[in-house]
Amino acid sequence: MFFKNIHARIKIVLLVIIFLFVLITCKVFYIQVIDYDRLNDYASNLWSRNLPIEADRGLITDRNGVVLADNITTTSLVLIPNQIKDKEDTSKKLSEILGVSYDEMYSHVSKKTSIERVHPEGRRLSYEIADKINNLKIEGVYLVKEAKRYYPYDTFMSHTLGFVGIDNQGLSGLELMYNGYLTGEFGAIKYFSDAKGNRLKLNEIYEEPQNGINVTLTVNYEIQASLERELDNAISKYNPDQALGIVMDPNSGEILAISSRPNFSPSNYQSYTTEEINRNLPVWMTYEPGSTFKIITLASSLEEKLVDLNEEHYHDSGSITVENARIKCWKAGGHGSQTFMEVVQNSCNPGFVILGQRLGKEKLFDYINKFGFGKKTGVDLNGEGTGILFNLDNVGPVELATTAFGQGVSVTPIQQITAVSAAINGGILYKPYIVKSLNEPETNAVIKENKPTVVRKVISEETSSMVRATLENVVSLGTGRPAYIDGYRVGGKTGTAQKVENGHYMVGNYIVSFIGFAPADNPEVVVYIAIDNAKGVTQYGGTVAAPIARQVLMDSITSLNIKKRKDGVEKNYNYLDRKYAVIPNVVGKTVDDAMKELKSFKVEFSGSGDKIAYQSPIANSRIYEGETVRLLLTN
Repeated sequence: MFFKNIHARIKIVLLVIIFLFVLITCKVFYIQVIDYDRLNDYASNLWSRNLPIEADRGLITDRNGVVLADNITTTSLVLIPNQIKDKEDTSKKLSEILGVSYDEMYSHVSKKTSIERVHPEGRRLSYEIADKINNLKIEGVYLVKEAKRYYPYDTFMSHTLGFVGIDNQGLSGLELMYNGYLTGEFGAIKYFSDAKGNRLKLNEIYEEPQNGINVTLTVNYEIQASLERELDNAISKYNPDQALGIVMDPNSGEILAISSRPNFSPSNYQSYTTEEINRNLPVWMTYEPGSTFKIITLASSLEEKLVDLNEEHYHDSGSITVENARIKCWKAGGHGSQTFMEVVQNSCNPGFVILGQRLGKEKLFDYINKFGFGKKTGVDLNGEGTGILFNLDNVGPVELATTAFGQGVSVTPIQQITAVSAAINGGILYKPYIVKSLNEPETNAVIKENKPTVVRKVISEETSSMVRATLENVVSLGTGRPAYIDGYRVGGKTGTAQKVENGHYMVGNYIVSFIGFAPADNPEVVVYIAIDNAKGVTQYGGTVAAPIARQVLMDSITSLNIKKRKDGVEKNYNYLDRKYAVIPNVVGKTVDDAMKELKSFKVEFSGSGDKIAYQSPIANSRIYEGETVRLLLTN
């Protein structure tokens, strides 16, 4: 019995031992295999330290590689408190260099942490301050690389590009929208320390940072620079409340340039209000468009075959009465009898009221919706507005009449240029966009690319062709003549919209605009300019906005290499206009004969003799009358 009990106890002890052995084996397996990475990292963290190395933020470039948002390398102060032997002396020296209080610096130096980043005083240091700290040669005081965002053109496209904070995180504009792509991954210098934090003499490990993804825009730097310059000139000349411009490829929806005033400096964003920073006017601002909206009424009427522009006539007496409202034409006394082509050229409000009445509210508002008004375009920029349209149930005869010439509805500039692009490009409404591609930082290989997106077909190619021809007449013969460019076919439309405040139209306060495109028969570029409350000038779209758009169009023509043409509609000059004239060939003629042929120009002579050996500009060039022709004389 006794031996039997011993045998049973041995079995129990053996089972317990086996169980413990299995348990220990499982635990070891779990530690060595399943939980190895976590425990290894934990153990490593006890004796290894990382000095962080910040990655460069991805570049933002124009379509041709011009860098619009770059990086510069700076240094920042990092402390390893356990390695600092004389905390009082270190705090005193660093506080003097950085210009902060001793107490504040001592709190950093003595903090119970493995690594202490001195923020914000120790961030993005100048070379002078970094050298002073480096020359201290204090153990536990380190300078590490940091990338600082740099905008080489300062205020250039500021609302669109946006800005970054002190930690290189995007806070507005494209910097915010694409922050996840632009932000890189930190690297580090890994070193080893003992339990007290003292640095061990072991090999350091360098982990290279991963730079952020580059963003390529549809923007053309040369056209953007032109727009920026012309808006600056407008601010200097007219002191408006606000000014804006957009340039677009009408055949794709690509934004070639975009800007507004007032703007701000992304590198000094702390000096501006949130309102100044976040108001990207070309996509955010809503206002009554005025006569540029007549393009939509024109296109709709032509598509519905409700008007014959060249054969039908309308007599403008200076106003038209709709119910009890008297709607005036801008020209006192009216334009008299005119074709509907001349109605468009003259921007005659009563004539467009007639077109609106022919369409009726259902058809007119159906086309307005098809052209994209009353809803966001979906452009890849934040803060886009929707505009305001009448509820169709609330549209009576007066509302129909005013809508037909661009009053009583509110639009955004991006809606306006997108809709007009559809009216002139063959009838296709495109979704506008500004980001062309995302690119790998080392090779710049395309990771993701945006393509033109067709929203819908709005009007026929035939109708669009008639719209283009009509708007070319506006620039050559009508209110848009200040935008005429000799040797190029330009179409466009002026706009003058009275501003509304507290439900009432303001006196003498207008948003004047112009939308133009070239070449008129096959558009490659469309420009929209709007100036809010220009001072010291008669506020008309033709006198203020059209000359600005003309200069941007000229620079766009050069940048896009659009060739000169001899066809097109010749400009109808009035007594105020400077006229172009063809320079005759006077080489080989006598001075007297040359002067007779050059009587429309100023003439300068060089050399001696009685015959013309050379002339500049050359024969058959076109320049303004009164400009200088230089002649080289010979015997």
